Amino acid sequence: MPATDYQGSSASLRHPILSLRRDPVHSMDSQQSTSALELELEAFQRQVTERFIELSSAGPDRLLSLAWIQKLLDSFLCCQEEFRVILFNHKSLVHKPPLDRFVQDYFERTVKGLDVCNAIRDGIEQIREWKKLLEIVLCALHNQRMFGEGQFRRAKKALIDLSISMLDEKDSNASSALAHRNRSFGRQQASSRDQHQRNLGHFRSLSWSVSRSWSAARQLQAIGNNLVAPRGNEVAATNGIAVAVYTMNTILLLVMWALVAAIPCQDRGLQVHFSIPRQFPWAQPVVLLHERILEESRKRDRRNAPGLLRELYQMDKCARVMGDLMDLVQFPLTEEKEGEVRQRVNELASVCEVLKEGLDPLERQVREVFHRIVHSRTEGLDSLGRPNHV
Repeated sequence: MPATDYQGSSASLRHPILSLRRDPVHSMDSQQSTSALELELEAFQRQVTERFIELSSAGPDRLLSLAWIQKLLDSFLCCQEEFRVILFNHKSLVHKPPLDRFVQDYFERTVKGLDVCNAIRDGIEQIREWKKLLEIVLCALHNQRMFGEGQFRRAKKALIDLSISMLDEKDSNASSALAHRNRSFGRQQASSRDQHQRNLGHFRSLSWSVSRSWSAARQLQAIGNNLVAPRGNEVAATNGIAVAVYTMNTILLLVMWALVAAIPCQDRGLQVHFSIPRQFPWAQPVVLLHERILEESRKRDRRNAPGLLRELYQMDKCARVMGDLMDLVQFPLTEEKEGEVRQRVNELASVCEVLKEGLDPLERQVREVFHRIVHSRTEGLDSLGRPNHV
């Protein structure tokens, strides 16, 4: 939505209540209530702006890392809580049209985010499976006084299994229909690959908690469908709360989109359009963040990646370099070649350690986002007197 579609000044967007005309017959209590609401809305907009300025200014080595994703989810949870408090403190306004409709619409969008959370948790589990294969390599080669051919065969098999599993994940993201077709024809055309998939235990078919036809791209489109900034009369009619609702809708969409970009999941199409009026104080960092992640996805070595998570990229890169090195190894090893192998094994160990420390906290945060959405929606619909069906 172009910035000119919003009927109001830049100041009224930042502090929408300030532009409302005061009625001299309002009671003192009413004026105090309005003043308190103004302060709450201003604090909410400020928090969103500050958090996303920090997120969007992350260095290239930190953007889309496990630590950065955790900070993103923490920002969402804090904004969500402050938004919930605003709605709770001003129930009398939330019950009235058009705000009741705006709030209901927000809760419906959040429900669509629950499937994204489930798919992301599955993706985290997939990364754990890949980490187990790296751990086989480390068990065979890390901190060993001497290298034997048997150790190399074991490590090489694990690297091949990892490469095939990640390749299958990349293929599955081309499109749902293409992915199903590849699986169908692949059974007849690639017996070696099938054998590796059987060895990996058919992880995807056994543990995927969303349906095989589910699409992250379509889910994101559903979350962002008809997402437009409130008009001036709608801001006035809701005492400015409509702006907070629009803000949370946009943050919800961005956070879910970033999760889908970073973590492996079904049909990861990232073509979600963000059109935010520039008058919003948080518009610039949110748009910048969207552009930076898109730019990352367009890099040649990331274009077909199963996920843009930085540690996933490091895992793939280290495994490929290690695999290429092992193809060239001949026994007995020269001192130079042995030193190179040890260096590459240490790099794999560093990646494994980061994943070990970061995946569990990330999964807990995703679970917390899921439960917070459910709780907030239940509380919100109960206050509106609406049926609650998740």
